[in-house]
Amino acid sequence: MKNNIPFMKYRKVAAIASIVLFSLSVLSLSFKGLSLGLDFSGGTLIEVTYEEAVELEEIRNILIENDFDDSQVVNFGSNLDVLIKVADQNGNSSIGESIFNLLEDNGFKGELKRVEFVGPQVGSELRDQGGLGMLVALFMILMYVAFRFQYKFALGAVTALGHDVVIILGFFSLFSWDFDLTVLAALLAVIGYSLNDTIVVSDRIRENFRSERVLGPQDLIDLSLNQTLGRTIVTSLTTLLVLFALFIFGGELIKGFSLALILGVMVGTYSSIYVVANMLMSLSITQEDLAVPEPEGADFDELP
Repeated sequence: MKNNIPFMKYRKVAAIASIVLFSLSVLSLSFKGLSLGLDFSGGTLIEVTYEEAVELEEIRNILIENDFDDSQVVNFGSNLDVLIKVADQNGNSSIGESIFNLLEDNGFKGELKRVEFVGPQVGSELRDQGGLGMLVALFMILMYVAFRFQYKFALGAVTALGHDVVIILGFFSLFSWDFDLTVLAALLAVIGYSLNDTIVVSDRIRENFRSERVLGPQDLIDLSLNQTLGRTIVTSLTTLLVLFALFIFGGELIKGFSLALILGVMVGTYSSIYVVANMLMSLSITQEDLAVPEPEGADFDELP
């Protein structure tokens, strides 16, 4: 059977691209770190409703002039509702009312809907527990794929998932995008999405290794990738259509969530094709690795 695209012909180029992106992401995370949102850094959230739409830039300028440099001002639901996030103010839980009074003194008359305070200790606990949850998810996936397929597939799957997560974190670090609980939730969703794609590709590779006896490992992997390519493209494109709609029309509150998922779908699609296959080739996968063991006494059963 003739392959349409020789994926493995370009596996070294893909490997170099992955290593470069992964290394840049690690360097950015090591030296620059993540721009932690209110959920992790601690701070105050204020929701105010106005009778008429207000200029968010004017509110930002007022906050900066009054030493609230590290703050975010976005619309919440409609252009009449404004959400203000102010980073940690050393545990000052009354900062919300102070900001509301400050805005009223500057002509922004509105109704204070809610004030929420997240302490730095709670934020750090959320960050640590979220990171631990991600590591546990990766470990459980390693165990599942090793049990369901073979340990070489498990190493390939976990490498691909780690590759996806680190590169997404690298983008958020490099461009100083806010990293909050919604982005963490998106990362966990990316793990599930990428794993699903990886399982589909791995299952086809396994079946072809068991059924085809003429082709070599590289040709078998190319064959498998081409057979699943249509499904992968359709799934990724339909998912991206929804995510771009969320990113454009969903508002500021879920922009980080949708952005992380968009990056995750793109990187996850790439990794399910190249990272997993590259790992299998590097680990010298063979047909013997996936051969179905014959039950004991099978030879004797065939005797007349």
